[in-house]
Amino acid sequence: MIFSSIKNLKTIYLYLLSVLCFVLANLIRDENIIIYYVLLVLGLGLFIIGITKKRNTK
Repeated sequence: MIFSSIKNLKTIYLYLLSVLCFVLANLIRDENIIIYYVLLVLGLGLFIIGITKKRNTK
């Protein structure tokens, strides 16, 4: 469901969403630690999905 729509995105969009998650995580690090870790894990997940997608297309 959600994974299929994420995997259909272009690789550059996955990387940009990953960077956006990391930036937002750093902005709210001191205010809400739970959202900080959620955004970090989400950013890391998007980055890994982007790497695997790029690796599979070669």
